[in-house]
Parts: sequence; C-alpha cells; structure tokens
Amino acid sequence: MSVSIRTENREKPTRVRAGVPSKQVNPSTLRAVVVDDEELARGLLREMLKAHPEIEIAAECANGFEAVKAIGETSPDLVFLDVQMPKLDGFEVLELIDPGPAIIFVTAFDQYAMRAFDAQAADYLLKPFSAERFERALERARSRIGGAQQQHAQLAAAARGPGRPQRIVVRDGPKVHIIPIERLDYVEAQDDYVALHSGGKSYLKQQPISDVEAALDPARFVRIHRSAIVNLERVARIEPYSKDSRIAILSDGARLPVSRSGYARLMEAMGDSQGNRKSTR
Repeated sequence: MSVSIRTENREKPTRVRAGVPSKQVNPSTLRAVVVDDEELARGLLREMLKAHPEIEIAAECANGFEAVKAIGETSPDLVFLDVQMPKLDGFEVLELIDPGPAIIFVTAFDQYAMRAFDAQAADYLLKPFSAERFERALERARSRIGGAQQQHAQLAAAARGPGRPQRIVVRDGPKVHIIPIERLDYVEAQDDYVALHSGGKSYLKQQPISDVEAALDPARFVRIHRSAIVNLERVARIEPYSKDSRIAILSDGARLPVSRSGYARLMEAMGDSQGNRKSTR
C-alpha cells in the first residue's frame, strides 16, 4: 500500500513552511507541531500554548500522514504527538521523521505513556491533563531542545513495547509505503539501509538490519546471512553454493546467500535438520 502525504484543508493557525517564514520570526521563537485526531484535544493544547508567546504553532495535524508532511516542511523544535490515530499511529510517525524535534507523547492510555517515558521521550501527557502538568512537560521538553538527538525509530520501538508490529512503514519522498508483515518476502542489508522486498517490489529504509530482525517474529523470519532475512514461507529450496555456504531459492526465483550459522538457524526454524519440510523441494 502506498499513500501520498497530503494535508487536508481545515481551519488551522498560520503555518511556517520549511524555508519560507511568514513574518519575521524571532530567533528565540520555538516552533511546535500539534498532532491529534481529536479537534478538542488540539484545541486544548492550542489554548495552553497561548500562555507562551515564544512558542509558535507551525502546524496542526489530524492524522499521521499530515504529521509526517508538516514536520518535514516546518522543521519544528517540539512535537505534541498523539499515540493512537487513524492511518498512521504516533509510533509510525516517529519512524518516518528525521531526528531533531523534542517529542511529547499525548495519550489517553497509561501503558503507552509509561513506555514513552521509559524510552526517554521528552515527556508524556496522559489525557486528561492539567495546566500544571502541561507546564512541567513543556519545561522538560525545553531542556531537550538543542541537545543530543535520539533516533526517533529507536524511541518508537522502545515506546511501542514488546508487541511485534503488524506492518512496516517506509517513506519515499512524498509517499509512504505500508508493507503488511505477512507480505514481506525478504530483507537485504545495503550499507546504512535495508531493502524490504514485497510482491516483486523493493523499498529502501534507513535502518540497521539487526533492528528489523529484532522486530520480526523469529518463527516466521530467519536471519540466514549477515545481509539477509527471509520469510520462511517464501523458501522453495536450498542448494549448495560452496564448501561452507548455500543458496536459498525463493518461490519468486530470488536467490539469497545462506551462511553456515544461517543454515543452522534456518533448519531449526523449519523443524527439520535435513531441510526436507513439505513445502521445500
């Protein structure tokens, strides 16, 4: 599934588009993006931020796609990010944006809040929250702005908790590709990126292959080589390649290297030390 990122026409504060400031912006001004699918929640944050003229709301977004686009355009210092949203959730938004802004999670669900806090987000706001709690979160966020940048994908993974994702999101310019896990055929490491192969197409994502491996179910996906992870259901057969290595032939004809240790993991996952499971020729 591929979706172009667009923002819908709705009543919003004046935006500051990336590289095109509207008015003369004070260098000390902080720019914020408010992301929540509930208009009342966005309105509450808007009202609370009125007490802080040094903070400019660069954009308000009602879903994850709008958020990714707005954050990319405005380069904010601070993002108030709802967790549960349609289309893309808050964790998926984090995976698609560049490091930089301090993140304050906003959620009605305490389990997400505690994970976010433990994952070292700037702070979290548990709905409903008081003005005093908002001020504390804002102060914590200020202390993070301009400091060391945490990779948002790592923050998202830590805050999401132990559950495995059901899909992978990849940004490609103005588009976001959504790959359901069951449709992922195999993964290849390419320097600082991984190539995610699904249905004859390939999608590049800046992420270590070890992070992808950790997110996938080991009963369904096996690291068969330092540069390759395969969906077990796609393996058609395994052939010798050299003295200490083999080649996995997939159902679509793709050929992947299999190291000695990768072969052992593959056989263990298949549940047959001889490599003769029913679907393997």
